[in-house]
Amino acid sequence: MTSRTFAFLLLLLVPAWALGVGRVLRSLPEKVDPRQDYLIYLHGRIIEEEGLRPTSPEFGVYEYEKILADFAGRGFVVISEPRPRGTDPGAYADKVVGQVRALLHAGVPPEHIAVVGFSKGGGIALLTASRLAAPKVNFVILAGCGDWISPEIGQRLQGRILSMFDASDDRASTCEKAFRQAKGPLVREEVVLKLGTGHGAFYRPGDWLGRVAGWVKQASGSGS
Repeated sequence: MTSRTFAFLLLLLVPAWALGVGRVLRSLPEKVDPRQDYLIYLHGRIIEEEGLRPTSPEFGVYEYEKILADFAGRGFVVISEPRPRGTDPGAYADKVVGQVRALLHAGVPPEHIAVVGFSKGGGIALLTASRLAAPKVNFVILAGCGDWISPEIGQRLQGRILSMFDASDDRASTCEKAFRQAKGPLVREEVVLKLGTGHGAFYRPGDWLGRVAGWVKQASGSGS
């Protein structure tokens, strides 16, 4: 047996989680491996209205599936499904709460779970953080905050939350008001990008995605 063959056979014995190899799923796996990092990605409204690869006249193509693949390539088990048109944010947040609780029940440490949402998906992620009451779970709000956030939502926020938006965005703004209202355990951070791309800053994989992945894995100790 050559050394190359031996190395290949040894590689087959190493579990995927140890190699940082992720995958993309539409729903939770039937068997949850508690050693892996799980990322629930909640897309923007445009997917509901126009399908998996929609084009905005203002921002261009929303590369939903490339974003999912990029997160998976960074070692996450990515869970994301295209929501139907007109999805109620509150009802879907309840579904995400159930998904996170199922992962926790299966033995996944909360630090190894992230809920990442863009635009409408960011609003759903914030609602999830408010309803879940899990201070060690990670949440990333990508251009999802604004005047719609009620004091009741803000006061119930818990978790480790990263907000990110572009300074030129005229549709979303800071999450600071909601953060200040929080009465429960909250670790918060906000990054204001200066890309000049407005709400389209998160339409495609970019530096923002690496920053999000690094921020989440910093909590889990998995590295970036």
